[in-house]
Amino acid sequence: MKGKGRESGMGNRESARAAGSRRFAASRRDAPPCSRFPIPHSRRAPRAARAKGFSLLEVIAAVMLLAIAFTALMRVAGSSIDLGQAAAERSEAAMWARSLLDSAFVLEPLAPGSRSGRFDERYGWQLDVQPWASPELAPNSPLRLYRLDLAVRWRSGGHVREAHFDTLRVGTAQAAPGVVP
Repeated sequence: MKGKGRESGMGNRESARAAGSRRFAASRRDAPPCSRFPIPHSRRAPRAARAKGFSLLEVIAAVMLLAIAFTALMRVAGSSIDLGQAAAERSEAAMWARSLLDSAFVLEPLAPGSRSGRFDERYGWQLDVQPWASPELAPNSPLRLYRLDLAVRWRSGGHVREAHFDTLRVGTAQAAPGVVP
């Protein structure tokens, strides 16, 4: 009987152990954490409690990245403003040049030579007129081609800027002094 009890006792212990481990596993799954306020970096704290927030190093790195990106964007914005201003100045110079070339020698005959003047206090000009040889015009024709070369100058940002414009204009041949046509 003694042997029989021992065998049955062993069987009971093993079955009790298995039942206990099943109960322990079930209670551990359903049970709240050991403490109401778990320590964030302890092994007992749930994973969600440990993963909240950013470290100071991550925040500093993010702020530095934003500062670098902001600096680059400000440089691009400054460059685009400068380019826009330069384009506006060139457009104004072209407007002045077109106005002068359209009205040059309308009331007076074309004459070779050089002239200069100012459009306003900022923009100045120099116009060079030279005869232009053209194979299409007959040598004894009363018409002549003249090349008008206009240089417009202005100051911008401490530098002198310059734009050149040229065109051809038809005029009458200049009579020699003392000869009446």
